[in-house]
Amino acid sequence: MTRPGGCILTETPLPDGATAALSAEQADPLQRRCGMGNTQEKPPGAGRGGVSGPDRAKRVANGNVEAIPESCRPSVDQSYLDAPAGGLPPHLARMKNEGNHLFKHGQFGDALDKYSQTIDGCTQAGSGDPEDLSILYSNRAACHLKVGNSPECIEDCTKALELQPFSLKALLRRAAAYESLERYRKAYVDYKTVLQIDVEVRAANDSVHRITKLLIEQDGAEWRQKLPEIPTVPLSVQQAHQGNPASIQRAQERASRDQARRNESRFNTLKLQGNELVKKGHFEDALVHYDQCLSLKPEECSLYTNRAVCLLKLERFQEAKQDCDSALHLDPHNKKAFYRRALAHKGLQDYLAASGDLQEVLQLDPNVREAEEELLEVTSLLRRSLMDDLCLG
Repeated sequence: MTRPGGCILTETPLPDGATAALSAEQADPLQRRCGMGNTQEKPPGAGRGGVSGPDRAKRVANGNVEAIPESCRPSVDQSYLDAPAGGLPPHLARMKNEGNHLFKHGQFGDALDKYSQTIDGCTQAGSGDPEDLSILYSNRAACHLKVGNSPECIEDCTKALELQPFSLKALLRRAAAYESLERYRKAYVDYKTVLQIDVEVRAANDSVHRITKLLIEQDGAEWRQKLPEIPTVPLSVQQAHQGNPASIQRAQERASRDQARRNESRFNTLKLQGNELVKKGHFEDALVHYDQCLSLKPEECSLYTNRAVCLLKLERFQEAKQDCDSALHLDPHNKKAFYRRALAHKGLQDYLAASGDLQEVLQLDPNVREAEEELLEVTSLLRRSLMDDLCLG
């Protein structure tokens, strides 16, 4: 195709739905080649990366607005259009995916139009899997909810639920729409239905608590008698939902949280009991409790220093030193660990090492009187030991 000014444009046929992708090196020569044969000064904001909105597909040339050929436009990634969309035919799947993309970017009105076109396309074709149609109605309901059209949201959610009973998202969206219209009884029923399917849905749990208070204020002590009937969710629906990967992951996370809470509770109980046993002088029993605590939290520094106390009292000095070493590995500035390791060194008659640890304690905190007193005693023992060695020599 030849354009005025002698610029010859070539169009490369692309597969359906594909978009020409030009590198930066390719784009500039094309722009120069399509510039009517003249070098023109670009208007402010024009050029590579500077054109936006409606001006993206236009340029100024010789005082006239001229459409930029498709091959000269920057490429846009539209691969999301070809994502799987249930059993929808390709052209309807692309339309639905475009609606999803628009919704994700906050363009709710445009997304609503795309979902409507997709629903109409299914109707005209006389086909459409109930699950696919249910999702489309539910998605369109989400758009209605975002733009504040609660009655239309309720209508679309109801259609979605007729096609796919107990659809979680449709129930949640309809409940939110009912709540926005202050139709609290119906909202309560939908939220309670959601919780039969998945008790971990936090939005439903929070909303049930909130609406319960409103209903008590509105209807008094008899508020439950004024509720519509809450449908019973079949066990098969609950099991199908629990078998979904997302539900399995939530169940695993819930189990992990529950186990962590149980471990935390057991740890705190064992540690308190161990501390009480130390106060009573039952050091062997306290050791058992601290051992169990360490099996739950092996990185808890205080457990090593606590256990070291028991080992010192039982004159198991080497083990006490090892526990203090472990504590100092976790916390290199732990005064208790230095002090108790000094006592272990003293018990092992390594007075020089004990002196070093006591000096570390006093460097960290000069006001530790026990460390001062121990340092005096250890220094005396060290001198006596040196004198004994000299005498033996």
